[in-house]
Amino acid sequence: MRILNEPAFVLHTRPWRETSLQVEVLAEQHGRIGLIARGVHGPKKHLLRAALQPLQYIRLDAEPRGELARLISAEALDAAPRLTGDAMLAAFYINELVLRLAPRNDPLPELYQAYADTRAHLGSEVSLAWTLRRFERDLLDALGSGFSYDVDGDGIEIDPAARYRLDPEHGPRRLFSDRGHDERSSAATGRALLAMASDQMPNAEDLASLRLAFRSVLSHHLGVRGLKSWEMLGDLSRLKPR
Repeated sequence: MRILNEPAFVLHTRPWRETSLQVEVLAEQHGRIGLIARGVHGPKKHLLRAALQPLQYIRLDAEPRGELARLISAEALDAAPRLTGDAMLAAFYINELVLRLAPRNDPLPELYQAYADTRAHLGSEVSLAWTLRRFERDLLDALGSGFSYDVDGDGIEIDPAARYRLDPEHGPRRLFSDRGHDERSSAATGRALLAMASDQMPNAEDLASLRLAFRSVLSHHLGVRGLKSWEMLGDLSRLKPR
């Protein structure tokens, strides 16, 4: 059955054979889809090539053919955000997360909405660090790997004055004063977790505590191979809140 008039966001594009492209998109009704766009390098195909750039919002028609569908048509529905610097690297990061963690051909409407919201905030006045932490939280929730942030893994209310490690299988685990410095420095504050639960941006210090806590969870789901964007950024701590 053909996919018709499907809204989608372009995640990644790479050359395929001599004149074609392999395109990965996050679609509203079909989740992550792999597409083959044939003959896109012709002189009359500049609008199609422009529509297939990463971060572009498009409407597409496609015909499923095994793992990869054949792209029939695609048109841009808006102008993709013009990003530079940290915002551009953040866009690469969220696209890579979706490519690595979202299964193909599995409808994920919550992830689609989270991606749309995050894309709208990239390059805006909203804190970039907060935008990324919210996306990481919402991505895990959409994939069924999230947890509560107002209670720990045993159902005990989060103490705002304590620190917590995010256990990928258990949820927040409270750390006590006898734990090592390295473990405490990579743990989130209770205040930060409660802010995540209420979707309210915490202060700069608490927000910074969430970065390594979420990174440990994502590393668990990614496996031994990390992200290219982590290598490019070196250390996401430089994405400081404005």
